[in-house]
Amino acid sequence: MLRPMNPPLRIESLVKSYGSRSALSGVSLEVKEGEILGLLGPNGAGKTTLIRCVVGRVVPNSGSISIFGEGVGSPSTRARTGYIPQEIALYPRLTAGENLDVFGRYAGLGGEALAASAQSCLTWAGLAERAKEPVMKLSGGMKRRLNMAAGLLHKPRLILLDEPTTGVDPQSRQRIYAMVEQLRQDGVSVIYTTHYMEEAERLCDRVAIIDNGKIIALGTQAELVRQSFGTQCELWLHFDGEAAPTHAAWASARGGTRNGSSFRFTVTDPAAEIAEILESARAESVLIRDLSFRAPNLESVFLHLTGRALRE
Repeated sequence: MLRPMNPPLRIESLVKSYGSRSALSGVSLEVKEGEILGLLGPNGAGKTTLIRCVVGRVVPNSGSISIFGEGVGSPSTRARTGYIPQEIALYPRLTAGENLDVFGRYAGLGGEALAASAQSCLTWAGLAERAKEPVMKLSGGMKRRLNMAAGLLHKPRLILLDEPTTGVDPQSRQRIYAMVEQLRQDGVSVIYTTHYMEEAERLCDRVAIIDNGKIIALGTQAELVRQSFGTQCELWLHFDGEAAPTHAAWASARGGTRNGSSFRFTVTDPAAEIAEILESARAESVLIRDLSFRAPNLESVFLHLTGRALRE
């Protein structure tokens, strides 16, 4: 299949500064048709500024943004773009259905088209039976899902989801996952910011890691792991209590790094090297209580590239 001439989103060399502080330093990014692109970064890395530039709330100093080939702010672009902010933006005294009616009119819908879209979005959000209930009586998770539905009434083809599961219960989180996966099935393109690594691993086709206003890594989870660690994995051997001197000497000689009564080994050919280590332990009467094997994941990549946890 030929690559479309105009992707849902193309960002080229985007720069934005606030006074002497640089928020974005030449960011370039492209979102493909029907993909979910995760946007990860520490607090203050530039995620929010980037999202606000895309939706037209922040004007960059230089660079370009095109949405399906058009500039930000055109009627066509607004019709194709949906933005669901992290903050809940609903009218608490109105019912769920009334909220969608109001937000649908804001988006230029009316009549049968609005009624059909509102019903479809309520069903998508699992709130069809709550249509006549005031928002103030809904749970936090239900409000979050209704907030998402309100941003999608005009059926956008590019959606920016800013931490949609913040503060929700596990049941609502699973429902939101299903909602996002349905968007992918419908061919919608999504930029998904999150503070939860497991969400990015589960939902995102590719991940962009931003730090200090720059995209420092971009690819699938497998690609990012391979770029950062190659074929390296970790083998942990655990001993009872403090490892005896002979155990410690044996582990150190094999390249193990001590952590209390455990030792970490870095292996690049797990099948062969693990077998060799275990055979050496048996031959030298080294008693191993337990062992664990850890392959690098997205969190490992993030820590490796940024040197800090996502929530810092």
